[in-house]
Amino acid sequence: MKTTRLCTAAVSLAALALTMPAFAQDVPLVLPGAPGEASTTLPASEAIKVAEASYSPDDVKFMADMIHHHYQAVEMVALVKARTNNKDVLNLASRIEASQNDEIGFMQGWLKERGEHAPDPAAHAGMNHANMDHAAMGHDMSGMKLMAGMATPAQMQKLAASKGTDFDREFLTLMIAHHNGALTMVDNLLDQSGSAYDPVLFDFTNDVKNEQKAEIESMALVLAGLTNDPRARLAAGFRDAGEAAMNMELVAALPKPAGFFDPANPVGLPPKKKDADGNPTDSYGTRGPHLNFMNSDMAFSGDMMIAGNFHGFNIYRLGEKGVPQLVSSTVCPGGQGDVSIVGDTLIMSVEQKRGRVDCGLQGIDSDVSEDRMVGLRIFDISDPALPKQVGIVQTCRGSHTHSVVSGPDKDNKIIVYVSGTAGVRSDKEMKGCVAGLPGDEDTALFSIDVVEIPLDDPSKARIVDSPRVFADDKTGQIAGLWRGGGHGDDSQETSRTDQCHDITVFPTLKLAAGACSGNGIILDISDPRAPKRIDAVTDKGFAYWHSATFNNDGTKVVFTDEWGGGGRPRCQVFDPKDWGADAVYDIKDGKLVYQSHYKLPAAQGDKENCVAHNGSIVPVPGRDLFVQAWYQGGVSIMDFTDSANPQEIAYFDRGPIDADRMVLGGYWSTYFYKGHIYGTAIVRGLDVLDLKPSEYLSENEIAAASLAQEEDGTFNPQQQYPVAWPDSPVVALAYVDQLRRAGAVPAATLDPLASALEAMKAGNGDKRALKAAAAPVGKIEVAAPDAERKQALMAMVAALTA
Repeated sequence: MKTTRLCTAAVSLAALALTMPAFAQDVPLVLPGAPGEASTTLPASEAIKVAEASYSPDDVKFMADMIHHHYQAVEMVALVKARTNNKDVLNLASRIEASQNDEIGFMQGWLKERGEHAPDPAAHAGMNHANMDHAAMGHDMSGMKLMAGMATPAQMQKLAASKGTDFDREFLTLMIAHHNGALTMVDNLLDQSGSAYDPVLFDFTNDVKNEQKAEIESMALVLAGLTNDPRARLAAGFRDAGEAAMNMELVAALPKPAGFFDPANPVGLPPKKKDADGNPTDSYGTRGPHLNFMNSDMAFSGDMMIAGNFHGFNIYRLGEKGVPQLVSSTVCPGGQGDVSIVGDTLIMSVEQKRGRVDCGLQGIDSDVSEDRMVGLRIFDISDPALPKQVGIVQTCRGSHTHSVVSGPDKDNKIIVYVSGTAGVRSDKEMKGCVAGLPGDEDTALFSIDVVEIPLDDPSKARIVDSPRVFADDKTGQIAGLWRGGGHGDDSQETSRTDQCHDITVFPTLKLAAGACSGNGIILDISDPRAPKRIDAVTDKGFAYWHSATFNNDGTKVVFTDEWGGGGRPRCQVFDPKDWGADAVYDIKDGKLVYQSHYKLPAAQGDKENCVAHNGSIVPVPGRDLFVQAWYQGGVSIMDFTDSANPQEIAYFDRGPIDADRMVLGGYWSTYFYKGHIYGTAIVRGLDVLDLKPSEYLSENEIAAASLAQEEDGTFNPQQQYPVAWPDSPVVALAYVDQLRRAGAVPAATLDPLASALEAMKAGNGDKRALKAAAAPVGKIEVAAPDAERKQALMAMVAALTA
């Protein structure tokens, strides 16, 4: 019976199939016109043309453009054999030539099969391979704009004119950019509605991506091998990674304290995948563990150092050679754990929604909870061995970072700016928290929070205002700065300005510099409770304005770009040098004036998250130096005394944490304090480094930096006061060394002064001899910037001989 029913059903379906076409022929196929126009009919052969259109105009343009794009790679490869004998480059060129020619043939065939024009780029080539007409190199694009990643005619000419290692470096750099451009073109195609529906084309785009990525990886390895910088080839390891240093030495490396790492997974590797029976395998998942134990920012006061962590904070005393000795560890989860010290009060930023009012470890499961804490925590640290939470300030977006702006005033109150970057919490949890849109005047976006903390009773700390510091000066619209998006060709996608990541205050000049997602801004903080924006800039190479640091006299600002959010390898050999970098600005009449970009000059691997991050000035008198964390790019010191020409003068770096997987790690912050550089390493712990004399930095300059005196003996990350130097022969000798290095004063004139100062430093100097030795130096005319150094030197001599 079952067989009979199946056969009967099959016969019925067959009969239906035979009758359907005849039935369809008798029904009109209607094609409506525009509104008001008469409808028409059309035959079935015409009605199915849309269905037959398995490709779009975007597909055709993509294929035609990619043919020209690929052909430029062929032209570049044609230059290789005559200009290098590097086997790795020759092998890569051979592979690229084969793949590009093969894909050009495929694309031409795809277009011809569909009746579309298939360009022949060789027919328009301006480059005669036989005669090597370098001036005309690059095929005629018939007025077409260069596509993503393509080399300009000038770049092609430079490539053709180079040889040997210079050619290898130029070829690989241009070809990597070229391949990345092809990936961009594929991504742009797939973003278009209705594109790549043709399965043949879709498969081809996947082949292009896979092939280009594989070749980029191979080229990056070869390019990294061309550098003499040892940082490019360091061995991986958690505790045994390779190390490289220039003019800097590691004094101590402290592991994280107990309770601040997972003993079963101290590195923070992704969890292992499990088999069908639930047993761990040798392969790892793609997502890492929660950021529960990450070291973050730090602050100093006297001989106390406090290192923040997503899990709480650790208090240290600075001992011999500046090496920290652990005093206590406080567990209070909530991230990101940035800290500031005001007397016996510690302020800590909290942003993660797992944070609890009671510092509990159990987290919070519900969307709305009275137990949730995001904002500022306030601790009494008068007994560093037993900190006590004495106040909280709840905010709508939490506190990613904060800045101590002023105080304590006569009423013993301080003002703190809070920068929140998390999503807006529910108004059911905290009244007044509205996510809104740029046009919504009630939104918690597009503002910062001004918090007042009465130190006599921190439990009464509160938000006193949320000023709209991004508002349009003319219209008052709260979304008055960068709206998000790109800046044109070859630019970053810059974040919308609806928050600040960092605000660094310079109370002496009543200024603050804000790194505010899509803009760098300057604020007038004459009234700390009512900051007013006086200037704003943007940068087409910045993805996310992250932090700001003044020089010692407040006439310059270094802004950083956290391209990729800190978790991506953004210092690879092919990455743009002005993306994920620093931007140096002079401040003139309250306005920011761009001078230069600086990026870590050493390429890092694809297993090392690397981008510009937190740092501080190194207080060498007469110079502007910036020590900076670059995550797994290590620590680098930039000399930006000449704002337009910054250069690296020292570094320390380790190899990647893991050889096979990228682990979020490296330095979160590196700061100079009392003669030493301290670095919070996200995974590894805490490092202490010292500077070493070099051609860039003398022993006297290093010693003078160690004598610098901070305001009230306190260093907070986003609060800068100009440091001062005592009247000391060491400081005077630092100026002498600078004048000697610059050749601003003849050595024969400086030598007697240097000898007199050395004698005074040794305790057997003579004031009259010093004054006499300084007199000839004072008479010499010196141009800026050395004129300022000479003036400071003469003032120091006057103080020493008074």
